[in-house]
Amino acid sequence: MNVRRSAAVLAAATALTCAATPAMAASPSPSPTPVIPSGLYGDADPTYDGVWRQSLALLAQDTVGVRPADQAVDWLTGQQCATGAFAAFRADPATPCDAKLMVDSNSTAAAVQALAALGGHDAAVDKSVGWLKSVQNADGGWGYSPGGASDANSTSVVIGALTAAGEKPAGVVKGGHSPYDALLKLALPCDAGGAFAYQPDKQGKLTANADATAAGVLGALGLGMAPGAGRETDAVCAGTGRATPQQAAASGAAYLAKSVAEDNHLMSVLPGAENQPDYGNTADAVVALAAQGGAERAEKPLAWLEKNSAAWAEQSGPAAYAQLIFAAHATGSDPRAFGGTDLVAALNATGPTPQPAGNTGKTATDEPGDKADDAKGEDSDDGYGVWWTVGVFLVAGIGIGFLISGRRKQRP
Repeated sequence: MNVRRSAAVLAAATALTCAATPAMAASPSPSPTPVIPSGLYGDADPTYDGVWRQSLALLAQDTVGVRPADQAVDWLTGQQCATGAFAAFRADPATPCDAKLMVDSNSTAAAVQALAALGGHDAAVDKSVGWLKSVQNADGGWGYSPGGASDANSTSVVIGALTAAGEKPAGVVKGGHSPYDALLKLALPCDAGGAFAYQPDKQGKLTANADATAAGVLGALGLGMAPGAGRETDAVCAGTGRATPQQAAASGAAYLAKSVAEDNHLMSVLPGAENQPDYGNTADAVVALAAQGGAERAEKPLAWLEKNSAAWAEQSGPAAYAQLIFAAHATGSDPRAFGGTDLVAALNATGPTPQPAGNTGKTATDEPGDKADDAKGEDSDDGYGVWWTVGVFLVAGIGIGFLISGRRKQRP
């Protein structure tokens, strides 16, 4: 799952950015250099993606058996509000969250996936899951911000969080609807390609969206951002009247397979931007294809990433390295020899040095990915969220991200 989001979010972000710029400014002041908190991965401004990229980095490290530095994990847990929610970034974690802080489902769900994988943070995970349940929409899904219309990306990253926390997503019901019900409403019929839409437009029309489809396939399978390869299963559109999430996942995988068939990668279609390869969404598509139908299904786009993604990842930072690690993991490839790049070493170099092998510090787990059921986490503060944050982050650099993963966040 990726941090890129819908065109609507980008439009809102652009409007907000423009509104914040004085129309008659003769000599605008240069943007201040962002202060990068100790413990945070990456050196870019964390305002719009700090929690997202940290969560992906820690989850990727855990996926390959690396024990993150305590200070990196402490930074993430310190971002949590007392309600259990996470914002994209809290500049001053010592100040309690309030109604002005924009918390969101994507940052919260990504943090849950990371902390659940690391183990030893049950209290923090449980509190976040409780908050996610409290803001579930009546259709069973989630929007980026509490009360926002459900979208495929947000619903899917929350499904992954529920699964990581030991919940059964089908049993998390609001208004008589589960998260899978919300996803199925965003699945296009076969004669329209079988993809997932991000959200319906104002007329209720669904438009195929590759980013939402990659997220939706994982969500429909009940999986998080870092799954292994699935069984070899046909990726064929399931026809009309799709009754199960598994059929919707197969249809979505068929759409992705067709989308990458010609060039072995997806293209960026950001409004107003020049068409170019979309590395992040291609990595997400590899994960989705492998998870739904086995590693062989994703072989060609994976090979394209191995050959072409190094410069993108170096420029984009920790979330990009994490996405590529997830792609390697889902296909059984070696992330330490990914087209000549050691993704693990490159990710580790963007933040605090991980714990030495064999260290059994407070964030360690008995096995990578296992949850330490007997340990408890820490509490924090409180707040509310808004979706456009990750959208702005995306505008700053195509190819990353819950979200904004990251998972996530904008393709027609």
